[in-house]
Amino acid sequence: MFMTELLEDLDQKRMANNNEAEKHKKLRDELNEKTKEWVQKRDELNAEVRKLVDDAAKHRELRDQLNEKVRAAKAARDEKNKIVRTIDEKVTELKKTSAPKEVKDGPIQMPVSKLRKDLKQLEFFHQSQALTKDKEKEIIEKIKALNQEIKDREKASEQTAEVKNAIHELREARDAAEAEHKKVSELAEQAQTEHDVMIQLYEKADALRKEADKAQEMFLETKNQADEEHHRHIDNIRQVHDYDKILTGLKQKAKKARKKKDDSTAQKEADDIFEKFKKGEKLSTEDLMMLQKSGYQ
Repeated sequence: MFMTELLEDLDQKRMANNNEAEKHKKLRDELNEKTKEWVQKRDELNAEVRKLVDDAAKHRELRDQLNEKVRAAKAARDEKNKIVRTIDEKVTELKKTSAPKEVKDGPIQMPVSKLRKDLKQLEFFHQSQALTKDKEKEIIEKIKALNQEIKDREKASEQTAEVKNAIHELREARDAAEAEHKKVSELAEQAQTEHDVMIQLYEKADALRKEADKAQEMFLETKNQADEEHHRHIDNIRQVHDYDKILTGLKQKAKKARKKKDDSTAQKEADDIFEKFKKGEKLSTEDLMMLQKSGYQ
């Protein structure tokens, strides 16, 4: 009775460990699937980061090339501006030496270059400030007067072919300088655009890299959980195997005990039959077979 209860108790414990092993196995497999998902997400994000960084590097290269062109264009513009200043000084000097007598002998007048500067300042003031109607009218009148004075002064000075040629040369030099300045502005704008795109790509890559790092953290965390569930599964499987060994041993022992008991009972029965034989009692065929089986000759 005791052996039967023991075997039943051990079998129940074995079953409980086996159920635990299956539970941890299921959790382990689910967690392993999640690790695969995190790995896939991490790899996809890292691939996108690499692409963004590569694209950003291309824009950086373009920006650097454009900046190099900007530097070259600035140098050319500065050189042309130097030529403009030189020619402008030449024109101013020629106008002084070539001006009509009445202009030379008259009162000292403000240089035309200063008049042009004043004109630009007035025009900028007119365009950038909120003016009353009267003030705006006053500014417009001043602009007209300055324009007329500049024209009159230039007309008075542009009487000789030498002055005219110098002025023509100055205009061409200014046009060339302005064209170079425009080139500088266009190249600088393109370089700034490439720089802005590069920064945007790097910022996006940084954001995605953080997501990839988070995915890596989740992968490691989930993997550790899966490993723990695997260890629990293995521990319970080992317990099941241990119970199997114990149960097998106990069952074999119980079988031997039953056999020994059966053999003992059979021997006692044979001894009783033999005693009957010695007393001269009649034996049945079954009795004779029992005696033969037990070893009586």
